[in-house]
Amino acid sequence: MTSPKKTLMQQLAIVTPALALLALTPSAYSAETFTEALTDGKTTGSVYYRNEIVNENKALNVGRAHTVQVRLGYETGQIYGFGAKVEAEHVTALGPNDYNSLANGKRQYSIVADPEFTEFDQAYLSYSGIEKTNIKVGRQRLALDNHRFIGDVPWRQNYQTLDAVSVVNESLPQTKVTLAYVGNVNRVTSDEAIAQVGPAAGNLKMNSPLINVNYKGFGFGEIVGYGYFLDINKPDAPSNFNSNKTYGLRLKGKEPLGDNTLLYTAEYATQSNYANNPATYNVKYHLLEGVVDFKIADFKLAREVLGGNGQNSFSTPLSTLHAFNGWVDMFLVQTPVNGLVDAYASAGTALDGYKFVVIYHDFRADLGGAKYGTELNAQVTKTFDKKYVAGIKYGRFYTSKVGTSTSNVLGQVDTDKFWFWLSASL
Repeated sequence: MTSPKKTLMQQLAIVTPALALLALTPSAYSAETFTEALTDGKTTGSVYYRNEIVNENKALNVGRAHTVQVRLGYETGQIYGFGAKVEAEHVTALGPNDYNSLANGKRQYSIVADPEFTEFDQAYLSYSGIEKTNIKVGRQRLALDNHRFIGDVPWRQNYQTLDAVSVVNESLPQTKVTLAYVGNVNRVTSDEAIAQVGPAAGNLKMNSPLINVNYKGFGFGEIVGYGYFLDINKPDAPSNFNSNKTYGLRLKGKEPLGDNTLLYTAEYATQSNYANNPATYNVKYHLLEGVVDFKIADFKLAREVLGGNGQNSFSTPLSTLHAFNGWVDMFLVQTPVNGLVDAYASAGTALDGYKFVVIYHDFRADLGGAKYGTELNAQVTKTFDKKYVAGIKYGRFYTSKVGTSTSNVLGQVDTDKFWFWLSASL
């Protein structure tokens, strides 16, 4: 594993140019103004402990991880619209930690993808001198819509970040335009895992423009149109990391339903091969989701389809994948080539400051309709004094058995996952 010192030195190469640009602002900006900009900033910090247990029912030894994430950041004030932010994170493992982090070589244990790591999570120069526009250059977090296509994976201890240029403009009425050009994706396992897992596990070098336009001028809800063009420079990686282009439309709104509220989401996207991808394909994505909020509790019914044609399938490699298709992450690495239909229902409520949610998933193939399995998720969280959070979470994936086999049509096994966490923030 790369030592923390070496990793920090590598990341300093990203931070230094940004701070140098800030320091070389025109002489009209006095030292006093510059000093005020540096000192009149905002400090952020957090500590996050998590215990994760993964039991694949004798397929591997039970994985047991105790990890702590420490995060510290500072964002300067502005000098004529210029500013900068630096944020560092460190993840360490406590105790024996009998789990496969994808970087520690413990392959006899189930995977908990939280390797020990130290890095600059964010390091960018910003400019907001143009009216209703914010520009960032450097390492940054970016999450669009519900994280389904572009997310920062806040569930894992090492966040997913982008080395990118991003522009957010809100000069048009009721409209938010987000443009980005991504050169590298710093994934949750980073390049630490390449030696043991292969190229698919490391960071993603790319040349990828992203376009997202959100319009809220319609009374029935907000409309989002997007285009994501992922030119990934990893031709030897598995098919779900191959280059693709995605176009889509998303509708999200709410309506009164007596004394209650109906919330709805509908989304459609099409995806095809792009850039260096040797395959030729076109697959679809559909989402229909409805929620009835009864104030004391809410109930959701939804159906999400990631299409597949038997050889290629719809993939979202930059997504916050843990938030979709079950918390056990059975479909995290790759969408099955026959696609995935996830029909799910949930119920949630709050009582004395505790939040409860239960979710049930039914997984089937888009092509052919074969049943992959079902999953049950449950979670309880509690926030104290707005700065402290405790949570317990459980997921159980049940395979759809084939004959007397203990695995399903994809070779998966019944799997249990349990989490307990505590966090504190500044």
